[in-house]
Amino acid sequence: MLDQFLWVEKYRPQTIADTILPADLKAVFQQFVDQGNIPNLILSGSAGVGKTTVARAMLEQLGCDYIIINGSMNGNIDTLRNEILNFASSISLAGGRKYVILDEADYLNANSTQPALRNFMEEFSRNCGFILTCNFKNRIIEPLHSRCSVIDFKISKSDMAKLAGQFFKRVQGILESENITFDKATVAEVIQKHFPDWRRVLNELQRYSATGNIDAGILTNMTEVSVNVLMGLLKEKNFTEIRKWVGENTDNDQNVVMRSIYDSASKYFDTPAIAELILILSKYQYQAAFAADSEINLTACLVEIMMGVSFK
Repeated sequence: MLDQFLWVEKYRPQTIADTILPADLKAVFQQFVDQGNIPNLILSGSAGVGKTTVARAMLEQLGCDYIIINGSMNGNIDTLRNEILNFASSISLAGGRKYVILDEADYLNANSTQPALRNFMEEFSRNCGFILTCNFKNRIIEPLHSRCSVIDFKISKSDMAKLAGQFFKRVQGILESENITFDKATVAEVIQKHFPDWRRVLNELQRYSATGNIDAGILTNMTEVSVNVLMGLLKEKNFTEIRKWVGENTDNDQNVVMRSIYDSASKYFDTPAIAELILILSKYQYQAAFAADSEINLTACLVEIMMGVSFK
């Protein structure tokens, strides 16, 4: 199976003790395991921070039967009804409660699918528990909030350095197990760039490790990515090449691209137009947190700049 070759699966923590979380969060989840009872949960936090890993680790430790349904891919009512009905209506071979992990539950339709899920929770409450994960808990309807304990995966400033240090040690162990030679400073830069998206860090490092070596040469440093070419394309209104540029730079954080444009604004744009440029950048930088496809969001930003801001 492909998962056997993905580091995020191969090295996924199997117990709560093995997860990398703030101490207070870890204590809450460990208490659920120790008590042998996991309530209905909504786990909310940014991508890759460990929500699904925590859900799976708790259930694995307790030996519970569970299924995982991806809300963004299999979120229609019929799929939920069939999968949940078939799973939750039968008795667990392992004994005890079964659980449904509903990943990316904030992608479920709030007018149809989420209300149906509320009914499933009530209908199967004796036999089956539900763990919902989401990036944006405000997209989950209130009736589901009221039926679940909501836990936010928040990392305070005081915890950031500690968790990054723990993850750095974990990554070192993974690279050594995979016989990858690496430069510590480069690995630290990757972690810092994507923190706290642990999944993204591992995926990036696995991609970089294809040659068997990770060093500074394999990193694309956004400070070295000149905006000269992009600005020329925008000024020429060359949409085809702009799309190509975005596609070739998808590894770079779109917010960093927007910041580069902002920092060089006085060089490329008429002074009266800079205010409009800033408003455009601000709008799309905000939208980046909600956009399902970052490439489309960045392309839309560049198109609006191309059509609405005057160049020198």
